[in-house]
Amino acid sequence: MKKKLLILFVMFVVMCFSVLFAQELRPVRDDIGFCWQAGQIERLVDYLKTSFPDKEDPGRMPALIAGISPHDDYLYAGRVYYPLFKRIKAKEVVIFGVTHSTVRKKIGDPQDRLIFDEYKFWRGPYKNIEISPLREFLKKKLDKNRCIVSNEAHRLEHSIEAMLPFLQYYNRDVKITPVMVTGMNFENMQYLAAELATHIAAYIKENHLEIGKDIFFLISADANHYGKAFDNTAFGEDESAHQLATGSDRKIAAMFLSGEISEKKPAGLTEQLWGKTYKHYGDRVWCGKFSIPFGMLTVLSIVEKTAPGKTLTGKILLYSDTYSEGVLPLKKPGYGITAPFSLKHWVGFFSAGYFLE
Repeated sequence: MKKKLLILFVMFVVMCFSVLFAQELRPVRDDIGFCWQAGQIERLVDYLKTSFPDKEDPGRMPALIAGISPHDDYLYAGRVYYPLFKRIKAKEVVIFGVTHSTVRKKIGDPQDRLIFDEYKFWRGPYKNIEISPLREFLKKKLDKNRCIVSNEAHRLEHSIEAMLPFLQYYNRDVKITPVMVTGMNFENMQYLAAELATHIAAYIKENHLEIGKDIFFLISADANHYGKAFDNTAFGEDESAHQLATGSDRKIAAMFLSGEISEKKPAGLTEQLWGKTYKHYGDRVWCGKFSIPFGMLTVLSIVEKTAPGKTLTGKILLYSDTYSEGVLPLKKPGYGITAPFSLKHWVGFFSAGYFLE
């Protein structure tokens, strides 16, 4: 009888511990498009290193302090992630994620807010990834009317977790601050980004951090989503339409996301993607329409406060799309795609790096 009671007690303790740990560990949302085993991300990066060698000498590239990355499936966009993540060396990374429409519908479509989580760890391919103390610092400092704390929102969203396997491959001990950006007009972006930057700059100074070396700012975004599934067939559905739509993406990225960055560029990007009434144009269905300008405004303000006299400069590292790339030829278990690709259904994406001059 005592033995049975002991077994039941042990089972109860294990069950309680499992429930508690499940609440502390953010579960993987997309176990198809991304690599959650060490061997998987290592095979992918080895393939990218061999198949797409860097044409520029990495030693001559300026040290990056911020970047924009896709969050599409690795078999589609792996080649586009690669030139950015191999240049991220910081100990901790602030990640500005998208709040996709499917998530917005399930959480009541909040506006003009940043969404934080309460998880203690996020999954990584090598070990669980710790949360930076910056997250709790920001929760205490930011206007409570401008923030939401929701594990549910972060559990449903994949735009932040897409960054983690690549980040941890290059830095096993990286810590993150996950921030989901909701819909907001440009004036509200300016206000909230300025407030967020003030507190991040204070954290940087209090902890004697150097931007780029110790802390990095990563914006998650995909570009155009084209086809009837996205209610976006402005140019048609043939090769010519594909060239026109991807040409539009490249032009927008070159104009507003590269070269010397001032507040005019995120303002111009918002105008291009949404127009004055913030309704998207028919050929420009980007899911980075909030995360990119908000992240850029925040980084600009942080630079002003922590590196006065410096200019933020951007470079587009690589642009492509699911139709042009096709699927990388990795066939082993752990590699998959979550959507088809064709002239009637494709997604654009790019990576960009930002440095100080």
